Amino acid sequence: MRCAAKDRGVDLEAWETAIRAAALAGGARALARLLEGMGCGRQAEPVNCPDCGHRMESRGRRSKRLLTILGPVWYRRTRLECPGCRGALYPGDEALDIVGTTRSPGMRRMMARTGSKSPFKEARDDLRVLAGLTVSAKDVERVAEGVGADMQGWLRGERRRWAAYRPTGLEPKRHEVLYVEADGTGVPMVPQELTGRRGKQPDGSARTREAKLGCVFTQTTRDGDGRPMRDPDSTSFVGGIETAGKFGQWLYAEAVRRGLYEAKRVIVLGDAAEWIKQLQVMHFPQATYITDLYHAREHVAELCQDLFCGQDKRITHHRIRWWADLDAGRVEKIMGEAERSVRGDGPRSQKARGQIAYLAKNKEHMRYAAFRREGLFVGSGVVEAGCRSVIGQRLKQSGMEWSVRGANAIITLRCMFQSGRLEEYWESRTACAPLS
Repeated sequence: MRCAAKDRGVDLEAWETAIRAAALAGGARALARLLEGMGCGRQAEPVNCPDCGHRMESRGRRSKRLLTILGPVWYRRTRLECPGCRGALYPGDEALDIVGTTRSPGMRRMMARTGSKSPFKEARDDLRVLAGLTVSAKDVERVAEGVGADMQGWLRGERRRWAAYRPTGLEPKRHEVLYVEADGTGVPMVPQELTGRRGKQPDGSARTREAKLGCVFTQTTRDGDGRPMRDPDSTSFVGGIETAGKFGQWLYAEAVRRGLYEAKRVIVLGDAAEWIKQLQVMHFPQATYITDLYHAREHVAELCQDLFCGQDKRITHHRIRWWADLDAGRVEKIMGEAERSVRGDGPRSQKARGQIAYLAKNKEHMRYAAFRREGLFVGSGVVEAGCRSVIGQRLKQSGMEWSVRGANAIITLRCMFQSGRLEEYWESRTACAPLS
């Protein structure tokens, strides 16, 4: 049968493509008929200009070409004009949620989703191959970043509401443990976003700016070995290129939304960066702070290198032994032995003393054996994985350079996606659009 079909010149894919195109064209015609009369006719109530307050007057109907997921559709709607400032409104556009755009909500959703997941050129190609829609890479970029920017505005309102929440002390304790984690990762930027910024390049210049990422998740149970288990689908993210102070407000609001005051215990996990510790002091004073174990191990490994440079066996011996002490929470033991091994005031000795000072400053946040007995996580792997999956996979590909506005828009989109909040955002737009 297969050979016979080939002999007759059957090309199933071509048939599929042609039938899909015909179905979409038919759907577009049906949609155009549904839109007839939308936003036309006398308004039930007088419409006043939002800028100057004058009563707006009808100036007939205007046509608009709308790109939908079914293809291009034309529709006509009433134009209202202000006799005072000459501003214009289109009630039909407001009803359809297409004010200031020629893309339907469904089209914007598809372009934003594909543009947030892959480079804009790839997103363009995916829309053509998978949905039969022809747009340019620049169109995808504009729409994806526009939707991300609009999400930022929506989130500002959400965050103000949650930040204003005042706990009563009577909140039911729904969560055993709520975790807050934060980290940062560099995002490559266009040159104009780096003017005057110091960086890690040989000449002291910068190629990146730090994007901060935070996550909130809950823990209820442990596995058979007593290790903590993250609650399924409980992780949400916030992120962007922003000051530590502003980012701290974002993360606090997200934690309140997720049940900060409904948790029996709150844990903040980070790599001991000063901005993360200050974030905990300012916004989560009730929390236990835990320094990420794997960052602590890195510092101990560097301490071994500084103390025993060139002596590979001693470096390995002390690293293995001190990592065991670190796991047991015996930070003072490591400090004492290291201090006795410091010799002179050379650069290596000074670096070793710096590592010892780091351990002394953070020792109370490194009682890993005690934290594990309490069934707590001691590593900030969730947010570190998020830095790779939420930010790195999309914004740090070869040759990419971003503006702050564009990067923040895409980071917001990806955080909303990873947090499972995209539908909540789109539903809020539908609820706000006037339907009469």
